[in-house]
Amino acid sequence: MEVRLIQAGLTGGIATGKSTVSEIFRRAGAVIIDADEMTHQSMRNEQPVWREIVDHFGNKVLGTDGEIDRRILGNIIFNHEKEKNVLNQIVHPRLRQEIDKRLASIEKETPTSVVILDTPLLIEVGWHREVQEVILVYAPRDIQLQRLMARNGLSKKEGMARIRSQMPIEEKRCHASIIIDNSGDVEDTRKKTLAVYDFLVKKERDDF
Repeated sequence: MEVRLIQAGLTGGIATGKSTVSEIFRRAGAVIIDADEMTHQSMRNEQPVWREIVDHFGNKVLGTDGEIDRRILGNIIFNHEKEKNVLNQIVHPRLRQEIDKRLASIEKETPTSVVILDTPLLIEVGWHREVQEVILVYAPRDIQLQRLMARNGLSKKEGMARIRSQMPIEEKRCHASIIIDNSGDVEDTRKKTLAVYDFLVKKERDDF
């Protein structure tokens, strides 16, 4: 059976509010393929991805429970581009396999669903070319930094290192077909997100 394209990809930058928007979509009725959650599961103790990460980065990335300490690993990859590329090469092939399995299951069970692939690296890994709409959750860099420092207890220097490790949010705008500006409050973002969901529902019905 040929699997149709995922209808929409959802992306953003660190601390732009992508997770908030994803949850609004989920509650509205969209089927979310959460790439971050899939990645976290693949990195659990003794999974193949876990083993490859430990083999490369060493036991220094492990917490006392044997699980990968994402803060320690993050401090490495956010400051070393080469190490970030190594991590992506470990994680992304298996992640893509899991996404394809999930999509095939949705296609079989609920083919008229609004399906959204939620991943921060949608554009960076080229998956934006395989979706019909690219939804960007946007906030200017100064707001990203403020939110990131408050959320993670980071210094300005640490926050900027994380922001600079990603594709600039303004560059991501060039690839987006839909932009949800999350510079305001949650209620404003909710209204914008639900309007996008209504558009996707109509589009799915028209295309099916």
